Amino acid sequence: MTLAEPTAEQLTLLQDEAVRITRELIRIDTTNYGGHDPQTWGPGEREAADYVMQLLQEVGLEPELLESEPGRASVVLRLPGQDRERGGLVIHGHLDVVPAHAGDWSVDPFAAEIIDGVLYGRGAVDMKDMDGMILAVVRHLARTGQKPPRDLVIVMFADEEAGGTYGSRWMVEHHPEVFDGCTEAISEVGGYSITLPTPSGTAERAYLLQTAEKGMAWLRLRASGRAGHGSVPNDENAIVRLARAIAAIDAHEFPREYVASVRTLFDRVADITGQDWDEADPEAFLPLLGGARQFVAGTLADSANVTTFHAGYKGNVIPQTAEAQVDCRFLPGHEDALLALIDELSGEHVEVIVETLGVALDAPDDTPFVHAMHRAILAEDPGAHLLPYCLSAGTDNKQLSRLGIAGYGFAPLQLPADLDFAPLFHGVDERVPVEAIRFGARVLLRLVADC
Repeated sequence: MTLAEPTAEQLTLLQDEAVRITRELIRIDTTNYGGHDPQTWGPGEREAADYVMQLLQEVGLEPELLESEPGRASVVLRLPGQDRERGGLVIHGHLDVVPAHAGDWSVDPFAAEIIDGVLYGRGAVDMKDMDGMILAVVRHLARTGQKPPRDLVIVMFADEEAGGTYGSRWMVEHHPEVFDGCTEAISEVGGYSITLPTPSGTAERAYLLQTAEKGMAWLRLRASGRAGHGSVPNDENAIVRLARAIAAIDAHEFPREYVASVRTLFDRVADITGQDWDEADPEAFLPLLGGARQFVAGTLADSANVTTFHAGYKGNVIPQTAEAQVDCRFLPGHEDALLALIDELSGEHVEVIVETLGVALDAPDDTPFVHAMHRAILAEDPGAHLLPYCLSAGTDNKQLSRLGIAGYGFAPLQLPADLDFAPLFHGVDERVPVEAIRFGARVLLRLVADC
C-alpha cells in the first residue's frame, strides 16, 4: 500500500460500514421500471442519492448531485490524488434496481435481511453491495485524511437498469467535464471468485475480471396491417405478421465465435484444471466455471430474445399494428451485421426501431492497472488467479468508453464454491454473503491505495 495501513479498528469500521451501507441502500426501493414517462418514476432514486450525499458530507466531503430530470439523480465526487498528472480512475456504481415481485421471494426484497450470514435483497449483487464498498472506502479515506495515488472520480449513477438514458448517457453528454483526465474505470459484474479443481485434487480460487462486454441493441418491432372485424378473413393481420417475425428471429441459430477474452479465459482455466476444452463442445467445459457459467455461455454467440408483446384492444377487432421488444446482445464487431440480420428476419411489413444501442467493449488485460487489481486480490487471497472474461450483459462502462475511458468489471467478492452466482442478477432471492462484502471492501481499499 502507498497509503498508511489501516489500524485494526479502522479496518473493522470499514468492513462494518460496507455492510451497513449496503443494507440501508437495499431498504430504499429504487425500482426502475424503464421508459420515459415521469408518471412511472418512483421517488427511490432521488432518496438514495440524497442518502449518498449525506454519507459523504458527514465526513467533510463536497459531492455534487446532478439531475437529468426531476428525481433522476446521480452523485459525483472527485478526490484529488497525490499525482494530479496521472490519469484519473472512475469508480462508479448505480443506485437503481430492477423490479422484484415480493410474492415470488422467500423474504421481503427490500428488508435487507441477513439469514445464516447471507444478505438478501433486491440489489444485493446488482449492485448495492459494490456501492456500499465504494462509499465505505471513500469515507475511510476522508476520515484518515489520506490522498490516493491518483485522482479518483466517484459516481453513483441513476438509470443503469434502463440503459443509462437518465444516468451515465446523460452525464457523458451533458457533463463530460466530470471525467476530465480519467483513463480507466471500474464497476460491476467482475472481480468475483469461482473455485476450480486442479490435477492434484486440490481447489484454487480464480477471480474473473470483466475486461470485455457484449454490445446491446434494445429493439422494437412494429408490424403494420389492415384493421378489421374479427369475423372477416384478413391476410394483412398485423399480429400474424409480427408473430412470423418473432418466430423467424427465435428460430435463427447464431454461429458460435470465440472472442479473445473468452479464449484467454478457457485457455487459462484449462491450464489450472488440466482439462482441455473443445471448440466444438464448449458445453462440456462450462460447468468448470461454476457460478460464472451462465454469463460465459452468453458470450459464445450473438443473441436475440423477445421480451414483450403488445397487440390488440378487443377480442373481435383485428388491430392495425402490433409491437414486440427484442433484447439483442452482440459480440465486439458484430453490431452492423446483427441489426441487418434482425431487419431481414422481420420481413417487409415489420419496422425495426432501435430504442437503445450500447457498444461492445474490449479493454486490455495486461496493463499496470490490471496488475494492481491482481495484487489487491493476492494480498487478501494468496495464490489466487485473476482471469479475464467477457460479460454477456452491459454496464455503464459503455457510456464512459465514449470519452476514451477503458472500463473493467471489478466488484471483488470471495464466494462459496457452490454458489450459482450469475442467476442471482435480476433473480428471485438475490443475495450475497456478508463476508464477501467485507472481503470486497478490503480489496477495494488496497486497490485505491496502489493504483
